[in-house]
Formats: sequence, structure tokens, C-alpha cells
Amino acid sequence: MASQTYQLFCIGNPLLDVQVTNGEELLKKYDLKANDAILAEEKHMSIYEEIVKNYKVTYVAGGASQNAARGAAYVLPPNSVVYTGCVGDDGLAEQLRAANKREGLQEVYLVKPGEKTGACAVVLTGHHRSLVTTLRAAEMFEQSHLSSPVVAPLVDAANVFYVEGFFLTHGASIVLELSKKASAASKTFVMNFSAPFIPQFFGTQLQSILPYCDIIIGNETEAEAYAAANGLPDTKDLAAIAKAVATSPKSNTSRPRVVVFTHGAESTILVSSAEPDSPKVFKVSAIDDKLIVDTNGAGDAFAGGFLGAYVAGKSFDECVEVGHKMGAMCVQLVGPQFRWPKVSVL
Repeated sequence: MASQTYQLFCIGNPLLDVQVTNGEELLKKYDLKANDAILAEEKHMSIYEEIVKNYKVTYVAGGASQNAARGAAYVLPPNSVVYTGCVGDDGLAEQLRAANKREGLQEVYLVKPGEKTGACAVVLTGHHRSLVTTLRAAEMFEQSHLSSPVVAPLVDAANVFYVEGFFLTHGASIVLELSKKASAASKTFVMNFSAPFIPQFFGTQLQSILPYCDIIIGNETEAEAYAAANGLPDTKDLAAIAKAVATSPKSNTSRPRVVVFTHGAESTILVSSAEPDSPKVFKVSAIDDKLIVDTNGAGDAFAGGFLGAYVAGKSFDECVEVGHKMGAMCVQLVGPQFRWPKVSVL
């Protein structure tokens, strides 16, 4: 294992998604927004038992960074991507391992004996998804795991790093150290905002890591939350928000910062700090409503395609297009999954 190295190193909260459709009643009962992602509070804890008892559930391997890592692995040759996060020693972790193996993603989990693997209730209503996460073992990740004999060589050998914003709720110091190390070595560090509550409530953590980030990925609701949290004048102008993020202080000035904001079926915006006043707009090819199964994991699929293309040496324009293809593939399947047999998207 230690002799094998990977170009892309991803870190995040490994979760098993428990999906239900037609969840309108659940939204009302648990006070959830149709298109949101939150950490479960006490009032949400019964949702996990309730959905298994009262709904037809689908189990899908989840966790934002793990989904993106599987997407990148789908695009790239074998042994290109490795992922770490913390799991329990249970059946949920085994389901995650099986899904990763199918996609060609290598994992180096930190395993906590006696703990439960994290889970995410995915409440689908129409084309919206509401995510309610209980982290469990995922928030027990330890810094020391990255310097362990198995993982340290993988960190040293990787050229591109990817982290989900969700990880900042418990592991900001770990991300800070990893991002500083990457920046000092002129490696590429990519962060996804992941959910509106990250810029909203974890802004301090986000701002501490931003100087070491080369690429930021987010969607329109996360961009708006960032704008509101940072006092930007227009919370709806995605190009202006992307410019603000792109031009904020950067530690490694040898390469520009690139910010990419997706907007569902609307156009994707890309702004580089090299040309902050020239946003690039990429149209999304419309998909017939009848073909859309669900939107859970679509943003992660975009990020995975983008990352895979970036690792493969493609231009940023091509990275966005590959991201779009992966996102389109994902919404036509249940949860964060991809087509088999493999379809070439590069």
C-alpha cells in the first residue's frame, strides 16, 4: 500500500446516505428547507429511525468529498485518487468501502472501534434535496492519522488536495496545516464551500484557510451566504462574489486563485484572480425533466469531474465542461452515482 502513490488526495466526512423520496411531510415535521444541508440537532435525531421505518429508503455511499473523490476516480486512470476520513467498525463503513472500490477510489480510513459511521438523511422533494447529517465517527478524525506510516507518504506524493467545507466544523486546524503545507510546496489546494452554513457560521475557519486555497468551488446558495457573511453589497451577483473570493489575500502568489460557482441548471461562473473583471460564463446543457432522478450529489459530481480533468492537465474551461458532464450523469441516477459501464467524459 505504502509504495503506491496518488496524484489527488481528498479528505472529508465519510457518510452513508439514507435517501427517501416524496419527503414533503418530513420537511414540515423536522423544520427543514427543501434545498439545504445541515448538521442534525437534537430535534432531528429521530429522523434516521423514522425514515427507515416509514419510507422506502435507498442506501448510497455519501460524504461530499468522498463523492467528489469517486467522481474524480471515475474520470482518471486507476490509482489516481486516495481519500481519507474517519469511520466506525460497522456495516455502514463496509458499504462505503464497496462503493469506493467499484469506482476505483482507494481509501485510507481512520477506523474508530466501537463507534458508528456517520449518516446523512437525504430528503428528496421534486428536484430538491435536503441533507441532515449526523457525523458520529466522522468528527473524530485525528491530525496524527495524516502523519501515520501509511498516510504520510500519500500526503507527500500528492500534487492536488481537495477538502469539503463540511470538514471545517470539527477539523479546521487539520485543514489549515494541510493547506499551508500544500501552499508552501506549490501544490494545488482545492476547497468546496459545501453548504450555506459553512460561510455563515464557520466564517472564521474559512477565512483562515482561504489564503492557502488555489481553487474554490461552490454553488449559488453558498456564494450568497458568503456574500452576506462578509458584507458584500450584492448577495445575488455571482460574478462579483467570485471576484471578491478570488482576489482575497493569497499566500502562494505564483498562481492565480480560481473560483467556480455552479447554479443548478443555470450557467456556471468562473473567475480567476489573474483576470478578476473578466468572468467566464459556461452554459449548462438542459436535461429533460423526465430524465432527472434526483439532485443528491450533483454538486459533488461536478467537483469530481472538475478535479479529475484538472489532475489530467486540462484547461479550466475543459474542467468546467467535464464537471457539467459528470453532474448531468449524476442527476439521472439515484444519489451520488455514475454510469456503468464507464462513459468517457475527458
